[in-house]
Amino acid sequence: MNEHIMIIDDDIHIGNMLEEALSRENYNVSRAYSGTEALMLLPIKKPDLVLLDLMLPGLSGEELLPYIEGIPVIIVSAKIDIDNKVELLLGGAADYITKPFNIKELLARIKVQLRTRNTTLSSSELVYSDLKLNTHTHAASIGDRQIKLTRTEYAILKLLMLNPVQVITKSQMLERISEDTPDCTETSLKQHISNLRRKLRSADGKDYIEAVWGIGFKMA
Repeated sequence: MNEHIMIIDDDIHIGNMLEEALSRENYNVSRAYSGTEALMLLPIKKPDLVLLDLMLPGLSGEELLPYIEGIPVIIVSAKIDIDNKVELLLGGAADYITKPFNIKELLARIKVQLRTRNTTLSSSELVYSDLKLNTHTHAASIGDRQIKLTRTEYAILKLLMLNPVQVITKSQMLERISEDTPDCTETSLKQHISNLRRKLRSADGKDYIEAVWGIGFKMA
């Protein structure tokens, strides 16, 4: 699947130029013309990378940046103040390029960020059948359906997916998830596992976690 880039810029001319250049490189492209519109579209479009202008109507680029999580953001702005660049890079931006820019340089920077993101994702994603768990973002999904996990549910699922053929006893589980979720107790563990199994089953009707009677749990 071609990677998807969202352009957030109210300058029609620059946006059109960027869209044309990115489309020639076989990227999927979407557009937002204000920070407010982008905030609404980001959860729906789910881009792989964002090109973000700073001087936007509605929410500014600086105000929007903290809401963009788990997606590399390249700032594309006419602002050249060094302190401003440093603040944005420390605040979550992956890169910063000033207008006017060379399109070949911007395309190269995009490729670097996407390559880095894909490497990070591939090394942090656990997969079991149709179930995926990202250990970087703590996001779980079955097919296109996102599964919301509590801290303890995430820790349990991560442990089981890291050891998919091994039966994990209750005592082993409590010991090995204690770093991620120190509040889990022997009394509450059973309920956490029950809730986790129910959430996973509700996505596609499959049982992903199996109880081994008298011993513990494993991936089904």
